[in-house]
Amino acid sequence: MTEINIAARFSRNAETYPTQAALICTDVSRPARQYSYRYLDDTSTAIAKGLRKAGLNKGDRVVLMVLPGLDFFALAFALFKLGAVLVGIDPGMGLRNLGRCLAEAQPVAFIGNRKAHLARRLLRWASLSLRLHITTETIPFQGDILNLARLLEWGIATRATLAIATHADDMAAILFTSGSTGAPKGVVYSHGNFTAQVAALQQTFDIQPGEVDLATFPLFALYAPVMGMTSVIPAMDFTRPGSVDPRQIHHAISMCKPTSMFGSPALLNRVGKWGVANNIILPSLRRVLSAGAPVAPAVLERFVKLLAPGAQVHTPYGATEALPVSSIGSNEVLNETGKLTAQGRGICVGQGVDGIEIRIIPITDEPIAAWRDELAQPPNEIGEIVVRGPQVTCSYYNREESTRLTKIAAGNHGCYHRMGDLGYLDERGRLWFCGRKSQRVDTVLGTLYTIPCEGVFNTHPRVSRTALVGVPADRGCLPVLCVEPEASVRKSEYPAIRSELLNLGGKHEHTTAIKHILFHKDFPVDVRHNAKINRERLALWAQRKLR
Repeated sequence: MTEINIAARFSRNAETYPTQAALICTDVSRPARQYSYRYLDDTSTAIAKGLRKAGLNKGDRVVLMVLPGLDFFALAFALFKLGAVLVGIDPGMGLRNLGRCLAEAQPVAFIGNRKAHLARRLLRWASLSLRLHITTETIPFQGDILNLARLLEWGIATRATLAIATHADDMAAILFTSGSTGAPKGVVYSHGNFTAQVAALQQTFDIQPGEVDLATFPLFALYAPVMGMTSVIPAMDFTRPGSVDPRQIHHAISMCKPTSMFGSPALLNRVGKWGVANNIILPSLRRVLSAGAPVAPAVLERFVKLLAPGAQVHTPYGATEALPVSSIGSNEVLNETGKLTAQGRGICVGQGVDGIEIRIIPITDEPIAAWRDELAQPPNEIGEIVVRGPQVTCSYYNREESTRLTKIAAGNHGCYHRMGDLGYLDERGRLWFCGRKSQRVDTVLGTLYTIPCEGVFNTHPRVSRTALVGVPADRGCLPVLCVEPEASVRKSEYPAIRSELLNLGGKHEHTTAIKHILFHKDFPVDVRHNAKINRERLALWAQRKLR
């Protein structure tokens, strides 16, 4: 059986590009900190040896709660080298969800900074399973907490080699979903999944060794050195990308000249507005990737103005369970598909990446045990999106019912993952996104899909974004449009805007039934990307407003 491990690929890059920068941390208030491939590889190997001396073994689950930077990179690669299972939890998901996820993962070790250990102690996170505690910072009254510096000393002192083999089916990580449309679930990643994901990203976006990547999402930041790139980490709160200081992003780009950048739609919106207002140009960027939620054409158009001619913003579609699935560039959106989105056709998320199989199946909330070819819907028929490929994960950790509801066995060919998203394939094989399955609005007149309806109303120049929700009624649901106006809009303007929106909706058959419009100044959004609208919370708000 072939050995597979993305840390091994990183180590090979370290042999090829030993002096190239693997990681650069920037901040407008201090000089940049730079670490070479050789230094990061040697440091992660020493940590892996130290972790083994401390009692960690292949397959042990380890929580990593460290801010992006040298320690985060070195520890993540150390865990992969050791064959341990990285447990990744977004700290922005809230204390209750954090505790539930940690208990579910049953980790044996917890690696974190001072703040993370304080929370662990006070809230007794995973107290029944943890047997090893490691800190990246000095903590008063450490007790049984082992310091990372001591691990490094142990690893450097030992002459033993790491001879741990991992294979495609071995578990590499448990990465929790954000919980924006339900309870967070731990997605089981194998070493094969990670390797396929990296290969798909590199091929889809023509990423070449020697490039520089500005990553504002920690997991994507890890992939850059695996692909032979330099990863640039700007100073920011990674749990609040929508509140980023645009000057920090501009500083990192000006200093490090990245050729590639990843940012959530909320980050692109904030940086784009600032950049246009200040006549900023970012000539080094050849490509920008944005994922986590649909990116409005207006956001794309604004950000493209900051780029050199020929550079595009690409919006790959996928989820924690399967990424990338498809992708589309800003040229195609701004010149063709964006116009169709405004007419209520949904959002085009492009052609499937090489090696991925995309099918559309009838909408049902029931489990599907095994794949049948007759499930596949014809072009232009809206249904649930299901995908299969080497980057598609096939289970959740300790969530058998969630696995049963979202996975479809495909015999000897792995599984299909039910994305929980609705959409359709057009005649050219392009995938169109129509919203979350759980957020569809079933009315007495038929089912309304969020994205096709909102696309019509989002064309209003005084509207920032809209969200269609359903409020329980005598029969079915009452469709209600929640409207987040532009910041400059005054309340006195609401009646006129409401009238104009009703007029817009009346021009399209699928939006004529939407008669109730409520204004909300600040939509609730997901904690990970600050861009995915929490329609469940908005629906409860709308229900209270309409009483």
